[in-house]
Amino acid sequence: MEEDDVTIREQNFHSQVREYIICFLMFAVLYIVSYFIITRYKKKSDDHEDEDAVVNRISFFLCTFTLAVSGGAVFLLPFSIISNEILLSFPKNYYIQWLNGSLIHGLWNLVSLFSNLCLFVLMPFAYFFLESEGFAGSKKGIKARILETFVMLFLLALLILGIVWVASALIDNDPACMESLYDLWEFYLPYLYSCISLMGGLLLLMCTPVGLSRMFTIMGQLLVKPTILEDLDEQIYCIHLQEEALQRRLNGSSSHTYTRGSVTLQLNKELDNIRNQRTKLERRKKASGWEKNLLYPIVMLILLAGTTISVLMVAFNILYLLVDETAMPKGSTDRGIGNTSLSTFGLAQAVLEIILMFYLMVSSVVGFYSLRVFEGLTPRNDDTTMTTIIGCCVSILVLSSALPVMSRTLGITRFDLLGDFGRFNWLGNFYIVLSYNLLFAVVTTLCLVRKFTSAVREELLKALGLDKLQLSNTPTDPESGKLSANGHQKTL
Repeated sequence: MEEDDVTIREQNFHSQVREYIICFLMFAVLYIVSYFIITRYKKKSDDHEDEDAVVNRISFFLCTFTLAVSGGAVFLLPFSIISNEILLSFPKNYYIQWLNGSLIHGLWNLVSLFSNLCLFVLMPFAYFFLESEGFAGSKKGIKARILETFVMLFLLALLILGIVWVASALIDNDPACMESLYDLWEFYLPYLYSCISLMGGLLLLMCTPVGLSRMFTIMGQLLVKPTILEDLDEQIYCIHLQEEALQRRLNGSSSHTYTRGSVTLQLNKELDNIRNQRTKLERRKKASGWEKNLLYPIVMLILLAGTTISVLMVAFNILYLLVDETAMPKGSTDRGIGNTSLSTFGLAQAVLEIILMFYLMVSSVVGFYSLRVFEGLTPRNDDTTMTTIIGCCVSILVLSSALPVMSRTLGITRFDLLGDFGRFNWLGNFYIVLSYNLLFAVVTTLCLVRKFTSAVREELLKALGLDKLQLSNTPTDPESGKLSANGHQKTL
């Protein structure tokens, strides 16, 4: 009997060690990828080792850790879905026995824990540490900046505590609910993270429809459009004339000292825009037939199919919510992964759900940076400050943490939320869930209709040649000439 107990304890020990190693390897891969991503956008600094360089390096590693946690949140639900289908397909396979319910639940709990840690501790610390200089009258140095940072974190914690207490009193004036907030670990942090998750879900609701329509524009810029009723040679000829006219104006202005300054900078900017237009037209002219007439339509059809399927799945989920209460998103504590398939069509539907999740995540990030409110957070290659990187990491963390909840709320998947993700209070509110689905379907449909009607209108103007009436928005001087619609220069 004792030997059996020892054997069971050994198995549990080896299982725990195996899970820790797997989690560490997964996080190491995400951390390395995040390191190279942030390095690509981080503003280059000199190699001089000083106080600011140490602070920047610490903030850099904290941002890398946060971005890695965000990647783990993105892959969390797809990994769980595909693991469930693999275990159903190969239940007796020895080489996938490491893929079990304990590992999946452990990953969900770790992502939830690290998301809270990054959102409420590491990122505020990185920002305050970056902006700190030490208290007035104290000796300058790293210790003084750390002291100021911890004081600011303490004041921020008090502020958030007060806000949550006021919100709890306004929403649910129940003494038992108020007393539960004294339990920091079991009630207060999950309640706070539930509020952040709701904000992230609303942010996804705002960004994703915009991103879904914006994806067509981005792919249209990356790919070569088909040439329909367009004369590229004539357009290139017009662009050449505009470039020569701007070059003459630039040469003329450079010979006069009183015209230098803002006018020269404006002319250089206009000349760069004209050259970019000429480069794009020459690329379209040199593109092969299959790239223009086959690749572009296929990519556009794939984007349209993905968006249409997403909207249809949300529409069906609305019907399920109205007739079946089991369609409500809920959490699960069952560790039996691989017992039943949560997809009607098995592995094929699971793969489709995973593709749609990644598509929605990419669209939400694109839509986030397309909004005017967040344009200032757009990263630039080798020219992004650490403050902007911190803002980007926090934003992506909020979006990625809300992705599993949004996917389950919209009915993209039927996989129940695990860990603390299933403990969010607002998931049990029927009216919030139904309104969320309705808003997503309506706003996404309106954005697509607006996008395609404007695109069709622009293509019709190009086909009729009416767009050439305003080929360039470049302001010109009457003394230097003005380009007409047929590309010839008017003289006075």
